[in-house]
Amino acid sequence: MKKTFLKTTAFAAGIITTFALSSCSDSDSNMMDMSIQRTITFENVVSPKDFVESGSFQGTGNPPIIMPGQSVSIKFSAGKAQALMFATMYGASKDWFFASKQPGIKLFDGNGNAITGDVSSEVLLWDNGSKDDITGQAESKPIMQVPNVTASQLMKLNLSYNDVTSEFTLTITNTSGGTANQTPFSPGVWAVSNYNGSQLLNTTPFFTPNALSNPEITDIAQGGDITKMKMKLEANTGIMTGLSPALVVVYRGDKNPVYELGKMDNGMGLKEIAQFGNVTKLQNSLKALPNVKAVYIAGNAPVSPGNKVMTSFKADQGDKIAYATMFGFSNDWFYANEQSLDASVKGDLTSKTTLFDSGTGIDQYPGAGNHQALFGGTPQVESNAISKVGTLFPVPAVQNVIKVTVN
Repeated sequence: MKKTFLKTTAFAAGIITTFALSSCSDSDSNMMDMSIQRTITFENVVSPKDFVESGSFQGTGNPPIIMPGQSVSIKFSAGKAQALMFATMYGASKDWFFASKQPGIKLFDGNGNAITGDVSSEVLLWDNGSKDDITGQAESKPIMQVPNVTASQLMKLNLSYNDVTSEFTLTITNTSGGTANQTPFSPGVWAVSNYNGSQLLNTTPFFTPNALSNPEITDIAQGGDITKMKMKLEANTGIMTGLSPALVVVYRGDKNPVYELGKMDNGMGLKEIAQFGNVTKLQNSLKALPNVKAVYIAGNAPVSPGNKVMTSFKADQGDKIAYATMFGFSNDWFYANEQSLDASVKGDLTSKTTLFDSGTGIDQYPGAGNHQALFGGTPQVESNAISKVGTLFPVPAVQNVIKVTVN
């Protein structure tokens, strides 16, 4: 009778809820269902910022203006959907400034090839509408292009590109000397808008044409003062990312079957997660291992900021779990538990989660690398051992990107 009761209870627990029968005599322990059932959740907690990179530039003199004949260079990273916006004052004016058309200088052609060489045609000259061009008296008009002045005759723009790093260099040269519009350029600002996989987060950086100006661009246009704009850009610049569906494995033993820190990728499918967020190969490979009891997948699509995925898993006493999910806006990074985890664990596991480099693809600036899957690219091959991601790029702390909990 007692055996029948125990079997019935175990069957019901498998259908309705999950618990372990813990009060029993030693003689009955071999008949107990000691299974554990948990739900693990992966949440993307990134706070998206408008810009992935931003900065400023200035001349080398005192004051640091860019005089006719002088040049200044900007280095930045970008993928094929992104553009570079910059702004600098036309110094010999009341409130004019140079900037490109929205959303910025085009960096890639329709085939995804980087645009290099002379791109001076991308620069325009704008009237901020905040001062009368003759008297300097305050006015309130929308930002409009300055008529009858060709900006590309006053400013030369030249682009070069490093395909390995996906890094551009823009050289700005003041070519206004000897023209009817000779002018110095003020210090300036630049930015590259974040891209979320389908669109730019900011398609009108700095200002909106045919609308009234803002305090930040007004300070540049009227006095070449970039202080306010720099502060605004810094507050709105940061790396963001999506996460891939997460793989969760239940296993026995001391060796994490997903990865080994300091060892090369073993070809079982971790590379496919780290580079493209594809869990299928590793899922199938793990299922074939004798020490693996089950493999679960949380989610079936990229996990954007503010969203989460989850999966339930079943294990036995003594089992362990491991998990992995792609840092989506990278070439080959993944989040995984660094420490060994007992399958009975509960609570917040974020502190036990680390960002790793799979060593299979050359790194580029996160969210601005043309060989990243985000831009439809394929990482360039490298063969390094799996390591923790370092500080080369200003990647947000783990707890500011992903939250992992088990209930």
